[in-house]
Amino acid sequence: MRPICSLLFLFLFASSLVPLASARGAEFQVILQKDTMVPMRDGVRLATDLYLPACSNAVAQGRFPVILTRTPYNKDGNQRPGHYFAERGYVFIAQDTRGRYKSEGIWHWLTDDGRDGWDCADWIARQTWSDGKIGTLGTSYVGGTQHAMALEQVPQLVTAIPVDAVSNMGRQSLRNAGAFELRFWNWIMLNAGRGSRASQDPATAAILAEMATNRLEYLRLLPLRRGNTPLKLAPEFEDWLVNAMCHGADDDFWAQNNILVQPGRYKDIPVYLVGGWYDSWAGNTTSNFMALTKAITGPVYLIMGPWIHNAQGQSAHGQVSFGPAAAIPDPLAWRLEWYDHWLKGVDNSVGKSAPFSKKVRIFIMGTGDGAMTQDGRLNHGGYWRDEDGWPIARARQTPFYLQPGGALGTATPTIQRAATSFRFDPRDPVPTLGGNISSGDGIMQQGAWDQRGGTNFWNWPKPIPLSARNDVLVFATEPLTENTEVTGEIEVKLWASSSAPDTDLTAKLIDVYPPSPDFPGGFDLNIGDGVVRARYRDSAYEEHLMQPGQIYPFTIRLYPTSNVFKKGHRIRVDISSSNFPRFDVNPNTGEPLNDHRRTEIATNTIHHDANHPSHILLPIVPADPSPTRR
Repeated sequence: MRPICSLLFLFLFASSLVPLASARGAEFQVILQKDTMVPMRDGVRLATDLYLPACSNAVAQGRFPVILTRTPYNKDGNQRPGHYFAERGYVFIAQDTRGRYKSEGIWHWLTDDGRDGWDCADWIARQTWSDGKIGTLGTSYVGGTQHAMALEQVPQLVTAIPVDAVSNMGRQSLRNAGAFELRFWNWIMLNAGRGSRASQDPATAAILAEMATNRLEYLRLLPLRRGNTPLKLAPEFEDWLVNAMCHGADDDFWAQNNILVQPGRYKDIPVYLVGGWYDSWAGNTTSNFMALTKAITGPVYLIMGPWIHNAQGQSAHGQVSFGPAAAIPDPLAWRLEWYDHWLKGVDNSVGKSAPFSKKVRIFIMGTGDGAMTQDGRLNHGGYWRDEDGWPIARARQTPFYLQPGGALGTATPTIQRAATSFRFDPRDPVPTLGGNISSGDGIMQQGAWDQRGGTNFWNWPKPIPLSARNDVLVFATEPLTENTEVTGEIEVKLWASSSAPDTDLTAKLIDVYPPSPDFPGGFDLNIGDGVVRARYRDSAYEEHLMQPGQIYPFTIRLYPTSNVFKKGHRIRVDISSSNFPRFDVNPNTGEPLNDHRRTEIATNTIHHDANHPSHILLPIVPADPSPTRR
């Protein structure tokens, strides 16, 4: 049995509101060993920081479980979790991934991280302070490195907490039904000059920083061509981005971290999946839960809050507040509870009480009073609810049909011919006003926003609603006669034709607030959105251009959500052909992806009649007369 140091100092979080049994004070001092170079199987060495439990200024005797984070964002930024977990009897390890910051090698987007994670874990297991058990930690790309290790079946991996994690990249959240999410263009423009091989030369780093500073101008000049911008100075970054923007199909290029194709490859370990309704990876987080729940014994847990990317400790996102309960005030204490249970065998709240009482915990948005908060936000509100699974079994899949005159309702269309056409000009795309975005720094705003322009949006700075545009088709219900909860996966099914051989179709679900004293113009709150590129309407694996004028069925997968549309509100669906710069703009020419020289104006037509019943499919959850709110 390893010795336990006496309490040298107490580490308490004054903001913690979660009464977890193991949210305990420090038991150890910490010794930090920086820049240990850990060899991989090909001889490349990865820079690694070790936070070791210590007593009397020496590494504590005995063997400890390990919390591992593998990051492209600089391992030096992990001092808080490093000290927190080492003080509580874990070895915390932060490692720069291959080709990033102090690590050797050439960076590739995640494709090395399964093998490198294996080699890192093998090295850890051979150290005198290791008990051979590893839990992983991290968000976004760092959540992706966790998935990569689980898919590699790393022997020492005991549990994982992937938060807002990169996965299923050819399906949604990077390549989205064929469209490219430009937040990754932004990610490359920013990170090619930070911690890369190229940035080690100060003069080169200055050129790449200048490129990043002027990226709005580069954004207007897409497509990106190899060798024609300063990005050529960071060739591994340029190479990945050009290839990614050319690869619309969900093919081998996107195979890494494709959990949905072969979920049985995932190591059978306890996994806690964390996501947010406004996170860029939300659709893959819930999809991974559904796939892994069937493929492994786990257990697999899921929590979905009203959060944007990597912001679980906040309760307001964009222009909207969801109330104090929406935030997890201590992001480390609940993880400690999970790790204590699975890595140390502690009998604690896991499986017994929130946030671990049931396999699924979701935040139901929309039960606030709609007033303006002290900081000027809309009080949309909400509450937590535990569920037995996802999707919710009691939800009723209810089609709301697009009707003539912009109506939206549950009555099946009976009219024999009805259609609405609009003109889509790629040179004047519909601006992005919030949504499921990450890495949008400087080009997009994340989260919940009134769908009216303003100074926060560089390409729609005037206070004009998007619904005023002629290239946005608006379909809305009458004011609701009762509160209506929509919780689950959402699809929009359209029948459409175009004058072009290729185009995009976009859809957005909106909670329309009526005018009020605080918001006299009402508030058009974005709930979720999606896109489909016409050439991938039939298959995610191969493209088929359209015959101009021919009617085709399309399915647009929106991001999952949970929202109460309150009595007096309207449910609205906006249809268009662009959402920029959330998605790259389709030139309508049918040229190869990321290699067009022309643009064409397309006339796109949405058909909504008896033979073409275009609709949004909403999972309506029956009202619970006595909901349990936490």
